[in-house]
Amino acid sequence: MTTAQTSGPTPAAARRREQRAWYWYDWANSAYITSVGTVLIGPYLTSVAERDACGRVGTVDDPCTSRVDLLGLGLSAGSLVFYVVTFATLLSAVVLPIVGAVADRVESKRTLMARLAWAGALATCCMFLVAGSNWQLGAGLLMVANLCMAASLTVYDAILIDVAEPDERDHVSSRGWAVGYLGGGVLLLLNLGLVLGAGDVVGTDTAVRISLLSAGIWWGGFTIVAYRGLRDHPPADLVAADPEHRPGLVQRSFGQLWTTLKDLRRYPQTLLFLVAYLFYNDGIQTVIYSSSIYGQKQLGFSQEVLIATILLVQFVAIAGALFFGRVARSVGATRTIMGGLVVWMVIVCVGYVLPAGQVVPFLAMATGIGIVLGGTQALSRSLYSQMIPKGREAEYFSLYQAAERGTSWLGTLVFGLVHQLTGSYRPAIFALIVFFLVGFVLLTRLDPRRAIREAGNTVPAVV
Repeated sequence: MTTAQTSGPTPAAARRREQRAWYWYDWANSAYITSVGTVLIGPYLTSVAERDACGRVGTVDDPCTSRVDLLGLGLSAGSLVFYVVTFATLLSAVVLPIVGAVADRVESKRTLMARLAWAGALATCCMFLVAGSNWQLGAGLLMVANLCMAASLTVYDAILIDVAEPDERDHVSSRGWAVGYLGGGVLLLLNLGLVLGAGDVVGTDTAVRISLLSAGIWWGGFTIVAYRGLRDHPPADLVAADPEHRPGLVQRSFGQLWTTLKDLRRYPQTLLFLVAYLFYNDGIQTVIYSSSIYGQKQLGFSQEVLIATILLVQFVAIAGALFFGRVARSVGATRTIMGGLVVWMVIVCVGYVLPAGQVVPFLAMATGIGIVLGGTQALSRSLYSQMIPKGREAEYFSLYQAAERGTSWLGTLVFGLVHQLTGSYRPAIFALIVFFLVGFVLLTRLDPRRAIREAGNTVPAVV
């Protein structure tokens, strides 16, 4: 008699297959982060707001200091986008923990992630309708898209724990960021061709609006690939109760949110990392978000130069993310992140003195950003995943996402206020060095092994 053979992939092979599917959502959402959040929507929405302000006050002498009316407040058109992102982030501070609590209890995290992504992609597609002086529609869609992006990433980051073992997470997280930068770079390259090639035919504004539409289609379409490739992992529900008297999902979610906030006291090292991340990621996100406006309004570069520069950052960041993952294998994620923060502080100082109209120094600074950008964020995600209690990953990642890319509130607020007070983006960009410095100092006090043990998780060989 022959021995029955086991069919199907081994657990390791199945896990690698899921990891490949997981990478596809980084590929999908990076189109929005790069083409919309980093390059296009900031300068475009600012220009739309300036058209409204200039038309209302009857002057075009200095549109950057013109005001738009928002809920009775006279806001600088040049700072409008930063205030919109700030408000969206404050709103996310309320919404994201509830999304995380729900995600830890649903039978299908991948379905929740996909639905949030498709809602954000729809809002992005509708940005095509923002034209003329209708900045209000653009501001509303930007808030919806940013909120959906952050919510979907809360679930997506939690799935990392389902698809990767502790010793694999630095590698898997870094590779996901690299794939994301590749996807974002490919679409940005196509959009660059559209703006350069069709701008004179259909107009630059129309070319930008088509690019915004393409980002929404890309985000929603490739999310399908990730959704189909991931598996459903049963939730580890920590709330025991009589099934007949068990509260509903939303009620349990609010209750668990309160429990999480109280239980943070039990994980002081995790809390310390979260606070450090809040600061230095605020700096990173504000540099990313403000780079296109800084380059256009302060340094005088055209939209084409800015798109090409961000494209350079995207492709350099692929190698940077993979490089940081390799370094972390030898010296640990914590030391590697701290080294990256030193480079970020140098970049901010260089940005302050960067000469206007000089492309080569601007490209050199962009190359430096690309080297540290993906690696710093990828290792932060994998390190944090080790420090949170099992069964509540999405809920804890919702707190993490409150400070994640595109939803930083303190950095954008400081940048907007400094610009409004000084009338210049140079002191605004330099002010961000405080965020990197505070984050670095806090990380010097972090004991990652203790944090992992406090959360009840296995300590990897190198952290």
